Amino acid sequence: MQNRRIVLASRPTGVPSPENFRVEDVELPELEDGQVMLENRVFAIDPAVRGMLDDVKSYLPPVQIGGLIPTMVLGQVVKSRNPDFREGDYGRAFIGWETHSVIAPGSVGFENVRVADDLPLTAYMGACGWSGITAYVGLKRFGEMRAGDEVLMSAAAGAVGSVGGQVAKLSGCRVIGTVGSDEKARHIVEDLGMDGAINYRACDDLDAEIARAFPDGVDLYFDNVGGVTLDTVLPRMKAFGRIPVCGMIANYNHQTEPYSVRNLWQVLVNRITMRGFLAYEAADMLHEAEDALANWVRSGQLVATENVATGLDATPDAFIRLMSGETTGKTLVRLDERVSTLADWKAPAHA
Repeated sequence: MQNRRIVLASRPTGVPSPENFRVEDVELPELEDGQVMLENRVFAIDPAVRGMLDDVKSYLPPVQIGGLIPTMVLGQVVKSRNPDFREGDYGRAFIGWETHSVIAPGSVGFENVRVADDLPLTAYMGACGWSGITAYVGLKRFGEMRAGDEVLMSAAAGAVGSVGGQVAKLSGCRVIGTVGSDEKARHIVEDLGMDGAINYRACDDLDAEIARAFPDGVDLYFDNVGGVTLDTVLPRMKAFGRIPVCGMIANYNHQTEPYSVRNLWQVLVNRITMRGFLAYEAADMLHEAEDALANWVRSGQLVATENVATGLDATPDAFIRLMSGETTGKTLVRLDERVSTLADWKAPAHA
């Protein structure tokens, strides 16, 4: 069997370009004990992958020239030598941009996904997948979220932030989100129900806007961006505030020249708990998060937003648009048009 895949042709400078990627065809290997072969249906396109395209140290090894571009995949099992997977099941793991994947128990995010008939398949790679799970465990475990918290959610129109802001609201918090356009500001308030928005690109003084939104300080800052926003928020944190660090998207396109955070001493002044986390390390919360998120989506209490491209060849462009800040919600690629999306499905009206 042939496997079509996209590999790294050259290292990007700043925002990636189409020339950084190359399509190739390779033979699929024979399965070994414990392995599963997936025919992929959906890719989750994540900004953290940009950091792996540079030859610098990260929490996962850098992609080598000629190496498969990594991503979380959801696929249907076509062959299995693993007793926990049968043909027709859906498997999910962090593998790469390819039509077929071989996954094994050592693969990051290796999971037999419980796919329900009443939700679109793409939901399991967005709000009900690792983006939603990341928001859920980041807030509840690593952010120690409590009802009544004053929460600032960065990148609040993005894949994790759009879910995280809603989870915080559903948990009894007041939530303000930072976004990069007036359109996104309207979206997170009018469509997602957050309490307010700060367009960091349009305001003259980000610190003054945060102070206006949080006159008594921030209890919990969910950091997806790092950079100037993190630096500005640090002095505005309440004593014993919490900062779960999910991502540093402000640095991903410029890892060799990262922003220098000047206010880190505020961690001591305000006795802040600031902790980086990887959601898959909270495996004991996986089913709790999946069930809660799916039920909220079903009931209409959580609005799942996604932008979907179709076909393997469309994947680089979807990634480039994401890294250019052009997208809202979860960026996904479905491998063919038969895959159901949220555009094909309507949540019930929520009273």
